[in-house]
Amino acid sequence: MTANANAKPPHRGPARLGVNIDHVATLRQARRGVEPDPVWAAAAAELGGADGITIHLREDRRHIQDRDLRVLRETVQVDLNLELAVEPEMVAIAVATRPDQVTLVPERREEVTTEGGLAVASRRGAVAEAVKRLRDAGIRVSAFLDPDPSEIDASVALGVDAIELHTGRYADAREGRDRDAELEALRAAGARIASAGVGLHAGHGLDYRNVADVALIPGMAELNIGHAIVCRAVFVGLEAAVREMKARIDAAR
Repeated sequence: MTANANAKPPHRGPARLGVNIDHVATLRQARRGVEPDPVWAAAAAELGGADGITIHLREDRRHIQDRDLRVLRETVQVDLNLELAVEPEMVAIAVATRPDQVTLVPERREEVTTEGGLAVASRRGAVAEAVKRLRDAGIRVSAFLDPDPSEIDASVALGVDAIELHTGRYADAREGRDRDAELEALRAAGARIASAGVGLHAGHGLDYRNVADVALIPGMAELNIGHAIVCRAVFVGLEAAVREMKARIDAAR
């Protein structure tokens, strides 16, 4: 594995929390109306201590809309992380709006949510072009990957700034031996990423009960969490839900 040319020392201290507000937009789109507005949700999340706001602009625009991205780019005061598919037209939108970070993710129209990590090794040319266009525009690039050494190495070779580990298998695993095995796979992948000098991120399926062990992975710099926080917000409000998640992450350290 070749170390990233822009290698940085591993992150120390509690992981940053990126709050994914896609599900707020999902609720709005259920009625094709104007509320709840994800722009307001971002403001509430920031008041709750979010270190970043994450949105996924899908090709089919099933939740986040182009207007949301434009307004959020103007109003979000913390880092704005835009998830998108490795498609030229989507990359062009990112280059035009300049989020702080783009996370490249796989995307299938029929999926309910993102299923699995990005296939980098088999799409090296397309991913390399996307990474180059984004980095040339001054945008940090992260790749959303399964804890697979070959995919990690391929992404490092393309010069990504960070790798976000897909934690879905860990989150879905039965507590005990199965979950422990998935956690060990994440730890091994995290060590590989950190040794390459690439930022270590994680997300998907993390909640208030399972986040601590992932937050404790050495070098973990950023956790992106959405569904659990929005679900909790139904009962306590979004600002409080974000504060609770931040407290869980901070306590793990």
